[in-house]
Amino acid sequence: MYEWILPSLSEILAQNQSSVAECSPGKAERQWRVSLAATEHLLLNTLASDSVDTTQGLVLAAPAPLFSQPKLTQSLETVTFTAKPFNPLALMPFQMPDAIAPIDEEIAPHESVLPLLPADPLGAEQFCLVFTDKFRLVLVLATHKNGKKTFSFSFEPEVVQQAWRSLGARVMLANPEFFARLDVLVQQYSPVAPDCRIMIQFSQLLLQELTEAEETKEWAIGTGEEAGEQAAGGRGYKKYNNSQFAIPNAQCPMPHAQSPNPDVELLQAFAHEVRTPLTTIRTMTRLLLKRRDLDTSVINRLKIIDHECTEQIDRMELLFKAAELETTASTKSSKTQLTPMSLDQVLQQSIPRWEQAAHRRNLTLNVVLPQQLPTVVSNPMMLDQVLTGLIENFTRSLPSGSHIQVQVIPAGDQLKLQLSPQFGCKDSGKAATAPTPPIRKALGQLLMFQPETGTISLNIAATKHLFQAIGGKLIVRQRPHYGEVLTIFLPLEVSNKHKSGAKA
Repeated sequence: MYEWILPSLSEILAQNQSSVAECSPGKAERQWRVSLAATEHLLLNTLASDSVDTTQGLVLAAPAPLFSQPKLTQSLETVTFTAKPFNPLALMPFQMPDAIAPIDEEIAPHESVLPLLPADPLGAEQFCLVFTDKFRLVLVLATHKNGKKTFSFSFEPEVVQQAWRSLGARVMLANPEFFARLDVLVQQYSPVAPDCRIMIQFSQLLLQELTEAEETKEWAIGTGEEAGEQAAGGRGYKKYNNSQFAIPNAQCPMPHAQSPNPDVELLQAFAHEVRTPLTTIRTMTRLLLKRRDLDTSVINRLKIIDHECTEQIDRMELLFKAAELETTASTKSSKTQLTPMSLDQVLQQSIPRWEQAAHRRNLTLNVVLPQQLPTVVSNPMMLDQVLTGLIENFTRSLPSGSHIQVQVIPAGDQLKLQLSPQFGCKDSGKAATAPTPPIRKALGQLLMFQPETGTISLNIAATKHLFQAIGGKLIVRQRPHYGEVLTIFLPLEVSNKHKSGAKA
């Protein structure tokens, strides 16, 4: 029978991802809820507001409709899969087609309900497939026989397509006519890699939902069990507590049962899902750049795409590494492979990128280096990424027209790299004053959000942890008239320490 042949959606995602960890039911359900909330906001932001009466997308969900916003119910066609109200006549579509009624008149006009066989493994999964002109997305919450649950999601076009094939095969067996109409609708939304801006927007929404959920739970702890029940219908949960999709209080466990870092695994999964399509886009872009029949303007645009993809891939790698470090027992055990390296070679590759980052934000950057750079002990690949990420974030915190001074000088048995801003002043008779520091809001334990620019980046604690992992140290100081000054210390190679001592 087909329920033993067709894979479930969780199996499809597990086959296409490096790892999907089983966790407690409460933790997986929390990841599912915040991801659904982020998806709902992403749909509201990306669907055309002037075409509410036009179908702009398709949502396949189980075990009940997931979105209740009027704009979404009017703009999206929804198909719900459920094993509860199972119609046995659905097994005989050729004998009694009129008995199979996927469209329920009591449901919204754009909603359909399809049955699943009782033994179908999809009956143990909650899922959501989204098809629009802007992106395709699949989210799955699976319950396993051992009581554990797993949550996973993917923007990868091929993964979403495989999920649709699995669902489509079930629809075709139950109702071929409805499958034909549904398949035409799915094909309207071509399986292209999503725009990186969609991925970044989803990450911002996802982390905002995580923060709101944390705040809701903290409030519930302070007000007792009764408040905890109220919180289930408050911020972070209220959008799901309706007649169509009610979440019982048992699915909203108190925080003491959660992992100490519940957002780490979700951040790792997101970083992986962003890197995958961006790497594909960059690979295709570089293949196009090898062609000799391209116009100069096309080549320039392809180079911009390549640069943006590389920049975001590097950012995602840093986020992934920072999350990985949070799972280790101690800083010592989380250190990467360190080796003597030429800082001069790293800086020659990095400085042009730093200058580009400053130029894009109308900033100037000056790097002061000693005549001879000593050999330091670090991780060459990670040092480049961490320094570039730090300077990228530093430039985002400064107003247009500012100047950044980067100075590298020996400091005993260490090498000191210091970033300090310099602010211009129209009145030369007065000392320049540093502008008001940017507003930064915490997003979980690893990230911070800058509302003025919409930027999400690693927070100071996570950045310091990264520097510790590569053998260095980061110090952040707020100085009057100078603003925020960042100082990085890197250990010198032993032979260089002796040379420094001899010169002294």
